[in-house]
Amino acid sequence: MRIKPSKEEESSMRTKVDGFLKKIRRNLKGAKAVLGGSGAKGTWLKNAGDADIFVCFDYKKFRDKSDLLADILEKTLKRSFKNVQRLHGSRDYFQIREGHFTFEIVPILSIPNARQAVNITDVSPLHSKWVRKHARYADDIRLMKQFCKSAGVYGAESYINGFSGYVCEVLVIHHKGFLPLVRAAAKWGDKVIVDPEKRYSKKNILLELNTSKTQGPLVIADPVQPGRNSAAAVSPEKFECFKEHCRQFLKRPSVPFFEEHPVSAEAFRKKKKGNLLAILDIAAPAGKRDVVGCKLLAMFEQIAADLTRHEFKVTGKEWSWDKKKKAQFYFMVGPKPLPKERVQEGPPLEMEKHAEIFRKKHDATFAKNGRIYANVKRPFTTVDGYFTSLMQDNPFECKITDVVVE
Repeated sequence: MRIKPSKEEESSMRTKVDGFLKKIRRNLKGAKAVLGGSGAKGTWLKNAGDADIFVCFDYKKFRDKSDLLADILEKTLKRSFKNVQRLHGSRDYFQIREGHFTFEIVPILSIPNARQAVNITDVSPLHSKWVRKHARYADDIRLMKQFCKSAGVYGAESYINGFSGYVCEVLVIHHKGFLPLVRAAAKWGDKVIVDPEKRYSKKNILLELNTSKTQGPLVIADPVQPGRNSAAAVSPEKFECFKEHCRQFLKRPSVPFFEEHPVSAEAFRKKKKGNLLAILDIAAPAGKRDVVGCKLLAMFEQIAADLTRHEFKVTGKEWSWDKKKKAQFYFMVGPKPLPKERVQEGPPLEMEKHAEIFRKKHDATFAKNGRIYANVKRPFTTVDGYFTSLMQDNPFECKITDVVVE
C-alpha cells in the first residue's frame, strides 16, 4: 500500500495551498499567512484532505491584543471567502472548505522563542521548525502515523486520547527511525519518559515538568517548549493498545499493520454469530470537532452502560463518525428476550427501618440469606423496546435519526 503522496499529488496539494494563501494575503495586513502542520513539516500522508494555515501576527504589535486576533482575522477572511466557519478553542480559529478539501486557519503570534507564547498555538511554527531539522526521518514518521491509525490510537482529541501527529514525529526522531521506535515500544513498561533534547536529569524530570500533565503513562519533554509534556493526552488504554500493536507487528511484520479498518455494519454482521445487531444513525451537531466528538463518545458510552444496566448481554460495541454530520453506533446484543421480571436487592433485614421502607415500595418481596429482595417488572425485555423508547425520549444533544435491529 502507498502512504506517501506521489509527486503529482504533492504538486496538486501545493497548488491548492498556494492558491489559498494568495487569497488570504490579498487583504491581510500586519500579519503573514504560511502553511503549517504536517504540510509544512513534510510528513503528511497520501490522500490528506486538509491543511493547516497559520496567520502570524507581529509579536510586538499584537502581544497585548492576543484575545482580539480571531476577530481581526475573521474580518480579513470574510473579504475573500463566503463560507468562513468560526470554531471555538483556547483561541478561536476558522475552517473553510473548498470542494472536498478543508483548510483550518489559525491566528497566532509570531515568536522566535516558545517562552514568549501567549497561547499554546503560538508555538506551532517552532514545532514545525524542529521537525524539519530532522527531515531525513520524514518517511519513517509517515509509517508511524499510518501504524497508529491502523491501531486506532492516532489523534490527541479528547474523544480519542491517542498519539498526536507531533508526538509521532518526536518519538520517531528521538528513536532515530520507525523500527527502532517499535522495538523500544514493545518493551515499554507502565511509565515511559522521553527527553529528546536531554534537558533534564532522569531523577528530576517529572518534578521540572508541569506535574499536572505528567500523570499519564507517556511523558515527552517537548523539545521546543520547556516544562510541557507533549504526550499528556495519551490515555493508558491507547498506550497499552500501541504497545500491543508493536509487539504483534514484530512477531510477523506485514502490510495489514498499516491498514485502517473502518467500523461498518458489514464487519459486525460477519461476527454476529446469532446475536442481534443494533445500528443507530446519529446526526452530529455542528461545532468544534473535539467538542462534538466528546458529545458523541459520551452518548455512545451512556447507551452501552444503559444496556448493561438493563441486563442485556452486550457482546460487541463500536462507533464511527465521518467527522462531519453523520455518526453510527453499533451494539451486538444477545438474542434472547429477558424475563418480564427481575430480582432487585434490598437492605439487610437487620436494618429494620430501611427494610420496611423497601417492603412498602415493592409488592412482591421475599427474604433470603438475611436480606430482603423484590420481584420487579422490567421496563424492557427486548433491545427493540429499549431503542424504541430511546428514540421517543432521547436525552442527548445528538439526534438519533434511525435505529435498525437485525
